[in-house]
Amino acid sequence: MVFEGIPYFCFPSKVKKFAEQVPLIKDASLRTIGLALILFGLLLSYFGRTLS
Repeated sequence: MVFEGIPYFCFPSKVKKFAEQVPLIKDASLRTIGLALILFGLLLSYFGRTLS
């Protein structure tokens, strides 16, 4: 949640502009981005557990 909130706190106007552009992005691209974010989150969780 901390990482998700950073753009809204630091760049609210850019987040709004990006949100307007989301419907123009192809579904395949959004799926690829979503998968990459899921994998990144899993890696963070994995390394967070192994380093502690």
